Amino acid sequence: MMRRLIFAAADDPRIRRFVHKHGMRLGAARFVAGETLDQCVAVLRRLNEQGLAANTTLLGEGVRDESEAGGVVAAYEDVVARLAAEKLLANVALKLTHLGLELGEEVAYANVKRLVEAAQAVDSFIRIDMEQSEFTEVTLRIHRRLREEGLERVGTVLQSYLYRSERDLEELLPLRPNLRIVKGAYLEPPEIAYPHKADVDKAYARMVETSLLGEGYTAIATHDERLIERAIRFAGDREIGRDRFEFQMLYGVRPRLQLDLARRGFTVRVATPYGPEWYPYLMRRLGERPANALFFVRNLVRG
Repeated sequence: MMRRLIFAAADDPRIRRFVHKHGMRLGAARFVAGETLDQCVAVLRRLNEQGLAANTTLLGEGVRDESEAGGVVAAYEDVVARLAAEKLLANVALKLTHLGLELGEEVAYANVKRLVEAAQAVDSFIRIDMEQSEFTEVTLRIHRRLREEGLERVGTVLQSYLYRSERDLEELLPLRPNLRIVKGAYLEPPEIAYPHKADVDKAYARMVETSLLGEGYTAIATHDERLIERAIRFAGDREIGRDRFEFQMLYGVRPRLQLDLARRGFTVRVATPYGPEWYPYLMRRLGERPANALFFVRNLVRG
């Protein structure tokens, strides 16, 4: 029932009009860095001034029109160029379905390759986000193709709640990859994903430690202080340099914890999305996993 209500709200034109008019003032601005690149750049600059790195995403996904996908690529080219021109400590994270993956693997590959090449030319970086499990295999395949073409400034994401992810990690390690490890937010069946949080957390800790022992770079993306401190102890005990990993958190979620880690000398990168499609994006994320609604509401009043 909760999921049906959330999805209905995401598509109801009256609710959308109201939220687009008032949503930022009512709290969405806590989690989204505005609707325009100019607004986002101002937020990114403020984060940098606080000692925090960032990544940004132009919100959107599920593009099924080739010209629209081309427009998304052009917009991201502007983002890459703007971040470099502003000398911001920030890079780009994007979804392959936003670049036309559902039109075909070759469409998405050509589009993301164009963006990775643009980022590499200005010494920046592109993170390919992970989406629903139906896209896991093709996302990893595209990431591997880019690396095998000699493009180094690209990374991807593994979700610890998928049973397959520990095997995927082992297969990626020879590439010395730049990996973000997340728990996973999509609603997946128990045939392919751990249904219980405790098992997801255990897999997450194992994956972070395996990745840290490799020769790549690990982005530890969690707001769970217990897992964060475990990773810090593990890295310290094994003399793994702080230049080999960073912590990543969402814009507006646990900002005090972000600043505390930065003051302790750790790199903290804040995921800072923007764009006019923020409302359906947020509602669908809540619909895929309604427990996220409580998570976001709780963090409105939590530092």
